[in-house]
Formats: sequence, structure tokens, C-alpha cells
Amino acid sequence: MEHAKLILKDKEYSLPLFEGSEGEIGIDITKLRDQSGAITYDPGYGNTGSCKSAVTFIDGDKGILHYRGYPIEELAAKSSFIEVCYLLIYGKLPNQSELEGFKHDLSNHSLINEDMKKMYEAFPPTAHPMCMIGSMIMSLSAFYPENGWKTDLELNSIRIIAKIKTMAAFAYKRLVGLPYVYPRNNLSYVADLLHMLHAVPTEEYEVNPIIEDALDKVLILHADHEQNCSASTVRIAGSSHTSLFSSIAAGVSALWGGLHGGANQEVIEMLEHIRQDNCDYKKYVNLAKDKNSNFKLMGFWSQGI
Repeated sequence: MEHAKLILKDKEYSLPLFEGSEGEIGIDITKLRDQSGAITYDPGYGNTGSCKSAVTFIDGDKGILHYRGYPIEELAAKSSFIEVCYLLIYGKLPNQSELEGFKHDLSNHSLINEDMKKMYEAFPPTAHPMCMIGSMIMSLSAFYPENGWKTDLELNSIRIIAKIKTMAAFAYKRLVGLPYVYPRNNLSYVADLLHMLHAVPTEEYEVNPIIEDALDKVLILHADHEQNCSASTVRIAGSSHTSLFSSIAAGVSALWGGLHGGANQEVIEMLEHIRQDNCDYKKYVNLAKDKNSNFKLMGFWSQGI
């Protein structure tokens, strides 16, 4: 095994090296504090890997995103979101039998407890959807109290994937003041989400296959982004052996922030603002380039502007 050498106050320390799944090099500092009394300082975890994982590799500068070694372009073109979920959980793409079984499990767990509807009604109509969804995921710890951190991880993972689309749709219905629409087992995962979001009891709703395919790809692209803020939050909360539901709820709270998943909301708000200004996008590109302007072009990598 190769080692790196650290010289600290004229004393030399040998730190093991290891190679990641994509050839990246890591320095093992797990014994550095015991040996030297020193710690590393990396406030944003930008240079620190908190675990070994073969789930995801991302290099934003080079435009690379791999799930379990598969390029995201290949998965987006050939796989569904549900197949990608299976890949991320089990480490391989499912065969037809495995896929059908996984779909059945997700459909079987898509309903949420009826008492949870009362919880939605307790929120003010102006409540943010992420606030509601985080609270609902946390509440699953009460509805499934027998499940600890180390037990039923697979089942609880399925429960979260299955129920979160129902929770999200109910949060939207609460926001717009329309009746809740229950999940349907005869629809695909994404089609069911769209149906719950947009259907009303007074008329039939047909899912647009183009929108369904587009949303499926959006979910694939967002399925996992390595050691980001929300993933790190889930790991830190889970390190106390709290329930999986509590850990995921903590991750949702982190995801809500404007510098993380909340940035998506800021992009939509920015685009809506530009639309209201006669779609004068050139004006806002110029503002983003102007160093004296406080305007930020949300959702775009600005290097070189």
C-alpha cells in the first residue's frame, strides 16, 4: 500500500493512500488525531470524503455523473426512474422479474395513513411544501415505531420512495386548496405522481406521455449527487442510530436551503420574473456579467462570465 507523508512540527507521519472506484486518490487520516493530536480543517467538506461508496461519482467541471458505474446519459436514455432506484439500492439493474417485484412493492406501499391528512390540514395554506413533506416523513417514525435504524432498512427505503410522491402531491393539493387524490396502482410511478398532482374528482385526467417521460428523466438526473449537503446530513443524523425516517427528514430540511435543492425554486422564480419583464433575457445575462450588479443567474455555472 502506498502512503503519503505529512510533516508536522518536524515529526513525520505516514498516511495510507487508497484509490476510489473512478481512479480518484484518497488519503486515509482516520488515525491522524490519535498519532499526532492534530485534526484537519475543512469547513465545507469540499476536500473530505466521509465514507467509501460505490453508489455515485460526480465531476461537475467535466460534466460527469455515474450511478454504480453507469453514465447518466445511458441511464436517462435506456432506463426508467424506478430501474435507477433499484440500481442505487441494490447495486445492479433489475431483470424483468426483479423490476416487476419492485414495482409491486412500491405500489403496495404508496398509501399514507389516513390520520396524516389531518396533519396536512393543521398547516396554514401558505406553508412551504418542503416543510410539509419533511414533517410527514418524520411522522412515519410514529406510524412505524418498531423500525429502528438497523432493522428493515430495505422495507423502509421502499416505504419512503413509495410514499413520498403521495406526500408531495398532498402537499401541493393543500397549497392550492383542492381535494386530495389517492395513488393508483395501475399507473407508473411518475404517471401516478402527475395524476395525484393534477387530477380532480369532477373529471377524468389523462397523463401526457411527453410530460411523464420528461419528469421521469428529471427524477433520474436528481436521484443521487454523491456527498452533497443533504446526503451528508442524513449520514450525520443516522450516525446516532435514529430511525431512517428521522434521518431522511433531516436531509429534506437541508435540501430545502437556497444553496441546495431550494436553488431550483429560485430558478423558477427568476424565470418567472424574466417572463414578466417581456422575456428580455439578454438584459439579465448582462446584469449577471456586471460586477456592480447584485443579480445572480440562478441554475447556471458562471465560470468565465
